[in-house]
Amino acid sequence: MIMINWSILAMFLYFPEDKSEYIPAVLMTAIFVAGAFIAMRFFIKHSKKEEEKFKHLDANSEQKD
Repeated sequence: MIMINWSILAMFLYFPEDKSEYIPAVLMTAIFVAGAFIAMRFFIKHSKKEEEKFKHLDANSEQKD
């Protein structure tokens, strides 16, 4: 039964003879990886700014008490 499932899945594998068909997939992967990296850097910078705001507000509230 397990061999039947693997053989069914293997029918959908496609390895092109012309390797230039991989170029669009590589480009799209690179674009998405770059976008993910930019988004991660944005969130890290934004998080650090929020942390500084919180520390500043916390220090001000301690001074008032």
